[in-house]
Amino acid sequence: MTNEPYPGQVTTTADDGPQEGPYDGGLRVVASETFEVEPPYVPESDLDTGEHDDRFLDRELSWLRFNQRVLELAEDPTLPLLERARFLAIFTSNLDEFFMVRVAGLKRRIAAGVAVRAASGMMPREVLEQIYATASELMLRQARVFDDQLVPALAEEDIALVRWGDLDPDEQRHCKKLFKQRIFPVLTPLAVDPAHPFPYISGLSLNLAVIVRNPKTGKEHFARVKVPQSFARFVELPGHRFVPLEDVIAEHLKRLFPGMEVVSAHTFRVTRNEDLEVEEDDAENLLKALEKELLRRKFGPAVRLEVEDTIDAQILELLVSELGVSDDEVFRLPGPLDLRGLHGVADLDRDDLKFPAFVPSTHTSLAPVESASPVDVFKAVSRGDVLLQHPYDSFATSVQRFIEQAAADPHVLAIKQTLYRTSGDSPIIDALVDAAESGKQVLVIVEIKARFDEQNNIRWARKLEHSGCHVVYGQVGLKTHCKLSMVVREEPDGIRRYTHIGTGNYNPKTARMYEDLGLLTTDERIGEDVANLFNNLSGFSRKPSYDALLVAPDSVRTGLVEQIRGEVEHHRAGRPARIRLKANSVVDEAVIDELYRASRAGVPVELLVRGICSLRPGVPGLSENIRVRSVLGRFLEHSRIFWFEQGGEPRAWIGSADMMHRNLDRRVEVLTALPGADEVRQVGEILDLAFDPGTSAWDLDADGSWTRAVAAPGEPPLRDLQETLIARHNRRR
Repeated sequence: MTNEPYPGQVTTTADDGPQEGPYDGGLRVVASETFEVEPPYVPESDLDTGEHDDRFLDRELSWLRFNQRVLELAEDPTLPLLERARFLAIFTSNLDEFFMVRVAGLKRRIAAGVAVRAASGMMPREVLEQIYATASELMLRQARVFDDQLVPALAEEDIALVRWGDLDPDEQRHCKKLFKQRIFPVLTPLAVDPAHPFPYISGLSLNLAVIVRNPKTGKEHFARVKVPQSFARFVELPGHRFVPLEDVIAEHLKRLFPGMEVVSAHTFRVTRNEDLEVEEDDAENLLKALEKELLRRKFGPAVRLEVEDTIDAQILELLVSELGVSDDEVFRLPGPLDLRGLHGVADLDRDDLKFPAFVPSTHTSLAPVESASPVDVFKAVSRGDVLLQHPYDSFATSVQRFIEQAAADPHVLAIKQTLYRTSGDSPIIDALVDAAESGKQVLVIVEIKARFDEQNNIRWARKLEHSGCHVVYGQVGLKTHCKLSMVVREEPDGIRRYTHIGTGNYNPKTARMYEDLGLLTTDERIGEDVANLFNNLSGFSRKPSYDALLVAPDSVRTGLVEQIRGEVEHHRAGRPARIRLKANSVVDEAVIDELYRASRAGVPVELLVRGICSLRPGVPGLSENIRVRSVLGRFLEHSRIFWFEQGGEPRAWIGSADMMHRNLDRRVEVLTALPGADEVRQVGEILDLAFDPGTSAWDLDADGSWTRAVAAPGEPPLRDLQETLIARHNRRR
């Protein structure tokens, strides 16, 4: 699914997709949060919920509102046109994953008879009904954006998205030649009759449902033709004209069924449950178990059927029957289906229709002053901590260079690294291999259960093992999601630890699209804590508490609750108090209730949430002091920041954890307190800009709807957060 994440993707993009479920202490790990049965949340006695029993928004419906915000970017006429096309593609891939995982999980709960009421007060079947209604509305809205806005606007820029009937004779001849030479040899028509059962329809494949008639007998037959995924979704013709691939195939179906009459052809698309179940608690067998389960993933039950709204009733009835879907799971849409292919259109060489080119710059502390040679990262970090913000600060000349220099440095004794997702041609992997082959001790904690990246991670785990790295798959029942790298170096004054703690994956490709923070430090307390944590992950030790870190599942929730309560005490004592959090998702009820308590006490609370938010802001008597904003744009806002005023001496934490059950209870997550006042000030400035009324964002209302902020009549347009940060970093450079 996540061949390559894009800004705005939930996955993608990827850490934010649904993940593994609870470990029951026995022999089974269920690789799906969707099948979990969360115990009902019981509020503490000091929060009198009273009339606020509905204080939690439903997480699934909140996610759909997130994807609606992605769709609103595609509708935004102020954005570059090809970027709007890309956001339409992102909307499609986001919704695909949502159905494959979240909707599939709800259906499994209902079927298994474990359908408990959610924190929002809704039963799974009620949630499912609202999902179908909302998703249908959004998918139809996407189709209207494509037909009524995107296609005409592209045509004005001499980029034409057309159907077969719009092609001129020369273009039709071009397509005929293409079909004969390249497409026809790949196609495999599959008939359905007593000798040929209904074929298996793979998930997310685009297909043609074809009715052919025998001219001699007059009998009609059904056949399925799969649109090959090895070709571009939209066939490009001379002059930046594009026609859907299925149109080209449909026009030449007679070549596939010689001697038969083609009566009709309609496109359809199936989404399947792509959850995983791994019944192995033995790390030695985990690789094999996952590989086996990945094959099984392809054959999950159908959870959605998309069809063109012109489809014959007879064909639709056959598809519904054979695929085992309900009427609610059928979505009739104007063609073309599957707009993920708009990524190919968005990749056109038309810089005038894209965001202005952006090249990350080297952080000033790591930039060479007079020499053309790269800066020695170890010398730079030993002079002072370095707080990085990607993609504005280059990942290649900071984190990647840090690991590459460590691999080549003869004074480096050991490298310890976590890997959750990385790119297919990762220089990080290559550097770790080089380090191991040169005799350094290299420990790599590889999380092979990273959703939709399992196959990649299995491959890289084996490559690392073969090179001599010590590869560990984390702890049974916990997914290792923290972002840590530690280099142990021998120096004249003794052993020194250099540590990197980040909010994003060690992935050079996504680091150019995801906004993330990272700290490079020699702080001894942080280094000692990280060393102990690596020992916990690779050995049998278990340290439940740390000096400079909060580590899930032991202390992230309790540590944040303690910080929130501290702000309440500062406020009651008349000292400055304020809470500001930035996360991908805020769902955990215990944390939300603690924020409600702070709001009731009079503490201002500001949340910057990219995706799901189950907290209701602005409810009188509950959350009138809470404000929730969301920023979406060319980069995917991925960093997590936890900032507290602390009586006038602010403290900030960064790390990998979102405020979700899976992060706080079933993952190894790390938050680190920023050790220096300068770093705290820097993240404070980021939050200042995000919450400034002059910054473009969406604001959450108490009913769960999001409203995009707009400038008042006669006022200048609102500033774009990310463009402002690009300008700031360019000035520093």
